[in-house]
Amino acid sequence: MNNSQLKLDNQICHRLYRASNSVVRAYRDALNQLDLTYPQYVVMMALWEENRISIAGLLNKTKIDGGAMTQILKKMSEKQLLSVGVDKKDKRKRLVKLESHGAQLQQQAVHIPEQIRCRFQSINTQEADQLIQLLDKLNFDFENT
Repeated sequence: MNNSQLKLDNQICHRLYRASNSVVRAYRDALNQLDLTYPQYVVMMALWEENRISIAGLLNKTKIDGGAMTQILKKMSEKQLLSVGVDKKDKRKRLVKLESHGAQLQQQAVHIPEQIRCRFQSINTQEADQLIQLLDKLNFDFENT
């Protein structure tokens, strides 16, 4: 019996796991200065793109699990970064909007993407673009199966 397919060195998933953990750790110092976790930062980026978004829209944009999103929004609301309220047009919808403190964080965060990109010293711009395309394909496959 050949168990080579079970070796860690043959696993794409393990490489993705390691890379994901490394990237999130790379964000830690910069995000600590903003008092944000990585998932909170993802929510903030979504809100900086589109303020006053429904929770369903935010879930779709960020791909964060619904149960986790509830906890994230609660903590961020306690930090007065955002507020969650009822949509005046459709009382069944809940809208998330930035508070002034959350909006102000955008200026402090503007340097973070470049700071993180600099950590990818062995990957040139073309390779980074290819990696994005491959990860998008991979995510599409998993989201549509």
